[in-house]
Amino acid sequence: MPHRNDPGIDIIDLSSAKIVQKNFTVLNDVDLHIKKGKFCYLIGKTGSGKSSLLKVLYGQLPLQAGSGQVAGFDLKKLKQSDVPNLRRKLGIVFQDFQLLPDRNIEKNLLFVLQATGWSDKHKMEARIDEVLSSVGMKTKKHKMPHQLSGGEQQRAAIARALLNHPELILADEPTGNLDPETSNDIMTLLKNLAEENHCAVVMACLLYTLPSPQDPPLPRLPSLAGKKKIIHVLLVSGIMIH
Repeated sequence: MPHRNDPGIDIIDLSSAKIVQKNFTVLNDVDLHIKKGKFCYLIGKTGSGKSSLLKVLYGQLPLQAGSGQVAGFDLKKLKQSDVPNLRRKLGIVFQDFQLLPDRNIEKNLLFVLQATGWSDKHKMEARIDEVLSSVGMKTKKHKMPHQLSGGEQQRAAIARALLNHPELILADEPTGNLDPETSNDIMTLLKNLAEENHCAVVMACLLYTLPSPQDPPLPRLPSLAGKKKIIHVLLVSGIMIH
């Protein structure tokens, strides 16, 4: 029985947010409101600010102006010591997988559980098997990362992101290094996991990666505008943006 997060509450709530990296304003006056359990794409060209926005959401960059809350944490008041607690409520998936190359997939996931306070051996083993089964990777848990295909490595990375029952998954161009067919499989997997676990997903991607053949045509997209930069937001469900 999957863990379920409480629906109906904004998991992301940004108002008039200013996104700055290296003293450069990347995005300004960002309003973004996403409910728990919902799914959306951030779509934009390379350099449009998608990754910078995600970095603010998971606490790597400070929120310079405006207001923002993620998973109950006030980003304006967020201290460095608060970041690990914020990230325990999040799952983060990167384009380059970021699996530890010196250990197998099971031990990659075990490392995360131990680092986030798990100690019971049997519970850790059971949770690892559960998340690997959910992404179709249970039989590959003894493989080293280099023995897996790109798609399999990304599935393992998604399993890692699910370990602590996240309220929100932030995926930064998770299909950027994958072929189109594998990309569609990963997108479908994330959509299904979001629905099964009632976990919100925000996926940053390039426009040409969407849609998959079975998806409907893209609607007219609202956008987050920065200085000469545009990020579109695809409303898959339950998202309100101004």
